Amino acid sequence: MDFLWSPWRYKYILDEKRLSECPFCVLPQQNEDERHYILHRGEFNFVILNIFPYTGGHLMVVPFEHTASLAEVGKAVSDELMDLTKRCQEILTAEYHPHGFNLGMNLGKAAGAGIAGHLHMHILPRWMGDVNFITTVAETRVIPEELETSYRRLRPHFLKPIQ
Repeated sequence: MDFLWSPWRYKYILDEKRLSECPFCVLPQQNEDERHYILHRGEFNFVILNIFPYTGGHLMVVPFEHTASLAEVGKAVSDELMDLTKRCQEILTAEYHPHGFNLGMNLGKAAGAGIAGHLHMHILPRWMGDVNFITTVAETRVIPEELETSYRRLRPHFLKPIQ
């Protein structure tokens, strides 16, 4: 039998504070953007790397406002959310050259939301063949790049002015 060790997950599993607080509310307040992989702060939303990515470069655009409903956010919030989603797609295209993208939100626990109380948009670059046998057979994803590397690759793009 083969084993896939992921000791970094243990800290996450035992983090009781994580279970009682919304990470999308707490992380931006700590002003440790690099430590928490926050790539960009807009007026109403921020861009962050997903710490449990489906693929390398998996980004999320998250409103600062804690809400589970897209229908409840104001127009300025949703406009910026979509503008940042478009910018993320452009940046990921320039840096990673994916063959396609998955974009979307899981609203509510029944829809698969990992953090159901705080809506967020997922931007996933995809490549032909990026899901292989280990995902199907072992229900395990192989991510070829560490989060620190992804952050260093993507952060400079967000420092450039929007054209």
